[in-house]
Amino acid sequence: MTGKERILAKLRGEACDSLPLMPITMMLAADVAGVRYGDYARDHRVLADAQVAVADRFGFDYVSAISDPAREASDLGATVAWFDDQPPAIVESRALLDEKSKLAGLSLPDPAAPGRMRDRVEAVRLLAERSGATRIVEGWVEGPCAMSADLRGLNTLMLDFSDDPSFVEALFDFTVRMEIEFARAQIEAGATLIGVGDAAASLIGPKLYARYVLPGEQRLIAAIHGLFAPVRLHICGNITRIVEDIGRTGAEIVDVDFPTPLSHARRAMGDAQVLLGNIDPVRDLRDGTPASVEAALEECYRQAGPAYICGAGCEAPRGTPHANMEAMARFARSHG
Repeated sequence: MTGKERILAKLRGEACDSLPLMPITMMLAADVAGVRYGDYARDHRVLADAQVAVADRFGFDYVSAISDPAREASDLGATVAWFDDQPPAIVESRALLDEKSKLAGLSLPDPAAPGRMRDRVEAVRLLAERSGATRIVEGWVEGPCAMSADLRGLNTLMLDFSDDPSFVEALFDFTVRMEIEFARAQIEAGATLIGVGDAAASLIGPKLYARYVLPGEQRLIAAIHGLFAPVRLHICGNITRIVEDIGRTGAEIVDVDFPTPLSHARRAMGDAQVLLGNIDPVRDLRDGTPASVEAALEECYRQAGPAYICGAGCEAPRGTPHANMEAMARFARSHG
């Protein structure tokens, strides 16, 4: 099977020749390709070259346009700090929506206009041309909670949930509409799957998640399904208290970060939900040995059962020994 066939079969609940292999690699991909991360995040050609290089090197079943969470915010006018060899970062002390009244003046950005959103669309296009026949090409958008935190400031958004629920609802509505159009542009460019990153959602409790975040994620995911693409939902951090609701988002793949046991996620979401993860990216993957990596993945597979895709809980860190990545690939190819 090709990587594309393997992943799509897993999502349909069909037999696979081995476990799909879909670890997130960003800085590691840049290092494998020998490029600075600032260039990786700025230039779709550099990103595409690096993603193909890391996928070829370790036998991944997909390539991804993920790079950083600041693309949409950049095109809206947010202040972003740039670094030569680190990911760009939104400057929270100068949040774009430091005043709630500014939301009414924001217009949805055009993903086809010059900017960082178009650069990701072009990365997808290049990846589809170079790998789309044999690998899944993953586009990427921010989820409503993460995107709102990027625009408002994380701490301020947490206060908004209590201080001004109507504003939160309006902000989430804006972000979902923006991300639907961003996903549409990437799918039209050749993305066969869309990743949704909603890291900030792990920082709120189950009541707030159910009231605000879940409806926004469901709306976004349903719209992506209407564009005929499956969804991978990635929420960094501890999702133990909200994992049952996450299972109701409709995402075909749910990434589970290492603080949440896969056994708990499996019980909460049911046998059909495809889970991805979730060895500790630092202690198990970067700082482990090939033998300990395979042992940790064996335990993940035992807890998750057949509806499982091989990967780490979050991004495979820079500095991960290549032998440990090879061990992950070896495990995936020998199971399933």
